Amino acid sequence: MRHPYNLQLAVSHSLMSATHLQTKSLKLVPMTLEQVHAMVEAMSPAEKATLSADWLAQLHASTSADPWTHGFTLVHQASNLAVGKSGFKEPPTADGVVEIAYGVDPDHQGKGYATEAAEALTSYAFASGQVRVVLAHTLPESNASAQVLGKCGFQHIGEVVDPEDGLVWRWEKHDHAAI
Repeated sequence: MRHPYNLQLAVSHSLMSATHLQTKSLKLVPMTLEQVHAMVEAMSPAEKATLSADWLAQLHASTSADPWTHGFTLVHQASNLAVGKSGFKEPPTADGVVEIAYGVDPDHQGKGYATEAAEALTSYAFASGQVRVVLAHTLPESNASAQVLGKCGFQHIGEVVDPEDGLVWRWEKHDHAAI
């Protein structure tokens, strides 16, 4: 099972504002509750079946937009075109851990957008004051996602079995200011 922003797990520092995050090339615009419901409704039954039951429960319990649950649309600043989605697999845990998820549409991959999105999500998480560790999972192989996370300062921790994704590589980045 997966989060809907893991379009492809291959997936400037951000500046936070009340309405969106901004990187060198992207605006990360919070998705509205209506947009997320429409995105889920537009999925095929097979795609819906792969969504995390926990995330779906959070979505159905939502009464207003929440970046921790609903995520962001990646919008290219110059063209104003949506180039992907990003977000968190769930809100931060009580001990300050959150997992990021991001995906760039195939036509826009290879342009650094995944790196910008991962950096923006990480900065957002640490700036919230609720997070001390940001996690990410990739396929257990050297690939574009591994390169993205390495560029963003994540450390490869090792292989783990994710209850929803199976065998994955675990990556972590710690907020040393919070330690």
